[in-house]
Amino acid sequence: MVWLSNVLFLVAGIGLTIVMVEHLSAVRHLRERPPTPKGTPGISILKPLCGIDDDLEANLACFAELDYPNYEVLLGLKSVDDPAHAVARAAAGRWPRIFRLVMQRGEPGLNAKVNQLLTLEPEARHELLLISDSNVRVGAGYLSEIAALFERPETGLVTHPIIGVGDETLGALFDRLHLASLVTPGMISGKRIAGQDFVVGKSMAMRRGDLAAMGGFESVKDVLAEDFILGSRVGKQLGKRTEVGHQPVVNVSHQLGVGDFFLRYTRWNVIQRRLIGRFLFSFQLLLNPVALGLLGLFACPTRHRLVAFLLLALTKILADAGSRTVQERSPIRLRHLVFTPVKDLLIFGSWLRAMVTNEVVWRGNRLRVLAGTRLEPIRDPKPEVRPEGL
Repeated sequence: MVWLSNVLFLVAGIGLTIVMVEHLSAVRHLRERPPTPKGTPGISILKPLCGIDDDLEANLACFAELDYPNYEVLLGLKSVDDPAHAVARAAAGRWPRIFRLVMQRGEPGLNAKVNQLLTLEPEARHELLLISDSNVRVGAGYLSEIAALFERPETGLVTHPIIGVGDETLGALFDRLHLASLVTPGMISGKRIAGQDFVVGKSMAMRRGDLAAMGGFESVKDVLAEDFILGSRVGKQLGKRTEVGHQPVVNVSHQLGVGDFFLRYTRWNVIQRRLIGRFLFSFQLLLNPVALGLLGLFACPTRHRLVAFLLLALTKILADAGSRTVQERSPIRLRHLVFTPVKDLLIFGSWLRAMVTNEVVWRGNRLRVLAGTRLEPIRDPKPEVRPEGL
């Protein structure tokens, strides 16, 4: 299997080059100064809540202290029985001029997040709508950059890179490493180099009129990738641009388990495969040179190939570390270096699983993901009822 090993190492080298180019693109983008707005248009932040995220109180408090004079935060909840209800009610009581609590009306679709957005959007007071997940924190100038980008008439949507914080568990550490090594560099380089838009729903701003012209939230109530689909419509239907902000939002994760990390990125991979097809999705393996190199080593385990794999893995570790240092503005830690290749191998496992399954678990629901990420509920079969005496 010498030929196979050679091919795998060659492809791994190509993939490593692509990864390093993506990192350089991300570093350059994040070092650029965000634009400053000329005015301060009103912004309504729609924040669906579901359960108690790590540091939820602090996450919400962050949005009460933004350096922007004209905004509101609508906290959406499905039920008063949700554990997040008490936290949301406390925030609304402490900052009544900023936070409002909005209870979901009805359940029109299979996407639980969009169901909340369908209730939140009519309650919003402003033209600029900003969708913000409950497990994120942002910098004080977050809204100013968004306002400045929307002063350009060609802007139809603004999204933001993501960095992670928290590594108290291995799953949380893997999540933090993956955001810095693949998600954010891929998002930024896709835009800057390939001209492709990758919208992430953790931070997604639109004009209300543009949202309506794209069919509104109602049009994505039964799909899983509502962020990607709305983002793709910005160019195709509106002829406008998606802009990627320079200030990353912070994904807060302290207690994520390894199993939950694996399921999360299996879900993300299933979404991508159902959006672009199995053939194009297979090329994403290029972005995992550590897995490719390990397969090449297994195909022909020699001393020279072991050295080649170790050099490949070390280069990938250092490239990820350098990029992450710029993104997070934090020093390199030995623990992060050691677990980077372990994370890459787990991501390879989630990629493999996504190749063969269309089922995901999201917010406690088992769902089947169809083409275009349309959702179909998976109902457990009813237990067989046997007559007495048989």
